[in-house]
Amino acid sequence: MLPVVLLIVAAVSAASVWLVYTTARPAATRYLVTPEKYGRLSARGAQVTDESWANPDGTPSRGWLLRGNEGSPAVILFHKYGADRSHVLNLGVKLNESTNFTVLMPDLRAHGESPKTPNSAFGGCETEDAVSAVQFVRNLRTSGQAALVGTNIGLYGVELGAISALTAAAKEKSVKAIALDSMPETSNHLLESTVDRRFPFASSVTGQFAKLGTYLYYFDGCYRRDSYCEMAKQVENANVLMLAGLDAAAYQESGSRLSKCFAATTQVETRLDLSPSGFSIINASMEQSETYDQRVIDFFRASLGG
Repeated sequence: MLPVVLLIVAAVSAASVWLVYTTARPAATRYLVTPEKYGRLSARGAQVTDESWANPDGTPSRGWLLRGNEGSPAVILFHKYGADRSHVLNLGVKLNESTNFTVLMPDLRAHGESPKTPNSAFGGCETEDAVSAVQFVRNLRTSGQAALVGTNIGLYGVELGAISALTAAAKEKSVKAIALDSMPETSNHLLESTVDRRFPFASSVTGQFAKLGTYLYYFDGCYRRDSYCEMAKQVENANVLMLAGLDAAAYQESGSRLSKCFAATTQVETRLDLSPSGFSIINASMEQSETYDQRVIDFFRASLGG
């Protein structure tokens, strides 16, 4: 029986690792719109620049930057799994136009056209990437070498981007405003939801296989298994906007639970009944998109001031 048992173990291990390998590499996409094309419609959009910086593990990061007024706050916009920075470009330009805040729109690792890092870590290594993005905007300078960005930073994220925003806010105390849309409770929660969308057949089984595969695939520790409630407890003296909607029902309950984890010094506002949420806002009507964007812009304006 030993050879049979070993064969079964090997088959299960191989299948679970293959699921993680496949899911950790998002399907190749092209940007929905580039700043060059957007700039034909918006003078402010024409000012977007392409920037790059290094993460602590040596991997490269890149993002579109729209500079604001000297001394004004900055907001970083993180997209969801399977999307890219072009999905938040419109929101970023409108936010900059309305507030004159500096806005950074990064590609998360393994995302965007021709990504330099092939694997997503479902919120693990993305934590340090997000912290690097905060440090990047902190180091921005004007032509006169004065600090471009003022005291306060705001972060916005959808799903995987929400994980990046929350974990960065827990480490960077200069973050005073966080908008989290469709926030998973754990990286396993995100992984299972992603596997379910990519492999809808027997999703309950494939999700469990994928979780098992993370122990082998992320042997270097670039994966988190604890609840992000612990991270939320570390966010203090900030304003938080928790968003979710019927279009991503799996994250409505997790968003509700997470909203109760923040420290008493953090003011939390919840809107978990959106239709749609930021998860599928790219497919919404123009009116729905305008309403959603304005809610986010009003939150950062009120939370960060001038």
